[in-house]
Amino acid sequence: MFYKCFYTSLLVLLLFSTNSLFSQTKSETYENIATLTQKATDLMKLEKFEESLVLSRQALGSAITLKDDNLIAINYNTIAANFDQLGEYEKALFYYKKGIIYANKTNNQHLKNWIYNNLGNIYCFDKKEYNNGIYYYKKSLAYSTKIADSSEIFLTKFNIAWAYFDINKFDLGLPYLNYVNKYHKIHGDESTIVALNMLNGMYQSHLKHTNRAIFYFEKAIQLGQDGSEKSDLSYAHQEYSKFLFQIKNYKKAYENLNAFNKITNELNNDEKLRKLNMMGINIEIDEYKREINHIKTEYKTNHQLLLEKQSKNRLISIVIISILLLVIVFSYLYFQNTQLKQKNKLKEIQSKIQEKIITASINGQEIERKRIASFLHDNISALLSSAALHLTVFSTKNNTNSEEITKTKAILIQTHYKIRDLSHQLLPSLLARFGLFYALNDLCESNTNSSIHFDYSSNVADETRYNEEFEMKMYFIISELLNNIIKHSQATKAKINLKEIDSELHILVKDNGIGFEIKNYRTIEGFGLNQIKARINTMNGKFRIISKPDNGTSIKIIAPIDYKS
Repeated sequence: MFYKCFYTSLLVLLLFSTNSLFSQTKSETYENIATLTQKATDLMKLEKFEESLVLSRQALGSAITLKDDNLIAINYNTIAANFDQLGEYEKALFYYKKGIIYANKTNNQHLKNWIYNNLGNIYCFDKKEYNNGIYYYKKSLAYSTKIADSSEIFLTKFNIAWAYFDINKFDLGLPYLNYVNKYHKIHGDESTIVALNMLNGMYQSHLKHTNRAIFYFEKAIQLGQDGSEKSDLSYAHQEYSKFLFQIKNYKKAYENLNAFNKITNELNNDEKLRKLNMMGINIEIDEYKREINHIKTEYKTNHQLLLEKQSKNRLISIVIISILLLVIVFSYLYFQNTQLKQKNKLKEIQSKIQEKIITASINGQEIERKRIASFLHDNISALLSSAALHLTVFSTKNNTNSEEITKTKAILIQTHYKIRDLSHQLLPSLLARFGLFYALNDLCESNTNSSIHFDYSSNVADETRYNEEFEMKMYFIISELLNNIIKHSQATKAKINLKEIDSELHILVKDNGIGFEIKNYRTIEGFGLNQIKARINTMNGKFRIISKPDNGTSIKIIAPIDYKS
């Protein structure tokens, strides 16, 4: 694996070394922000990502208020590093790129070096886009050379050598490998020695120097077994098995391939256990199917009883009319009044049952989203990775590197990332890990662009958590309202405001778009306003729309809060 370093430490020294000309008041502000950011970094190292994100966002807000590009870039880098650790690579990439925009406005060469290195890690280690990764590594290398940071020069050249070797460009990677071999005793340690021997083994394999290649590979495996870095050991077994296939030592190749698979499975299982501890899914979709069937049965029974009661009342009215003409008028009025009440009651029951069916169906869809997202991420994605690996082994064993196999491997890798992105779209991991308010804040920021700006505000602390089912309902309702604004309103500004008042969540979604006639909103198809209203009603909440043509739209929702047990 590449050597990832989330450069967010030593911030106090960095801040004051680049801002010595500020006044005493501003220096105190810098010290407060630096302390806050350092705490966020310490929490991230302890894998307390939620708390780290809270502090780093607070520090970012203060930095933006201060209008200091250096502080803004540092805190964007801290936020990105948290998402990188969480496996949210697209979000990490988004914040790293924001950070480098502000870093390039400063003279802070250290900071530019760090962020460019982190970008290189994302592209090489996570996205497997080596050309982009090498580009950013070389940018980082230029700045580390400029500031004469020899240890950082060493690690960056190490990563560049590995990236070139991974794409079989050994001649381009050789100068960097030579540098690493020369200075490893000075800057290397136990965490790099396994990988260094493996790289030397790969290069000797490329040169067809069999004995030297075997020496380096077996030395890497021996050192890896004595150490604690399983990922480097797994890569050493994988590369050694490829080489053994080339020299037709199939038995030993399969032994190393099996060792690689075993270690990889252990690493994957550790990662799955970590994710399962962060996200618990306890509700089964079958419960919601049974609820839907129960509601339908109840609806049919009530409807049949009402029809029978109507028939009985008609019979009584006919008997009374035949006996006394005088009673006809009163009987008629009674009948009409009873029928009207029954119809109204029937409509009310039908409306409530329909609302329950809609809610149960949508709840079922949300649970199905969870199940599908988990299945895609934990099973399909893993199978695609395994398929790509076996295809690589096949091509190596048969000494072929046809265009069709290369394209097939590329398609498998592309499909793997698309499935991962789809699982995140089905169930935002930010919602499950950090709660409703973090997810909504991120949703507004993600949807903001040059055409429309979403302003998010809340009187509730971001770390507040409610019942998981309640948070999912509110998130998908608000998400659908934002989609309606983007698709139909032609608005340039929109705001989302949340307040917690007397155990109720008050939600306001407002835009400055073209608006519409309220009487026509019932014609909107899909997961429309009527279905949102029905779902709020089943929660004993309130739903109100205020809109006029050319005068924007406001939607107010009040929902009783289901607090976390």
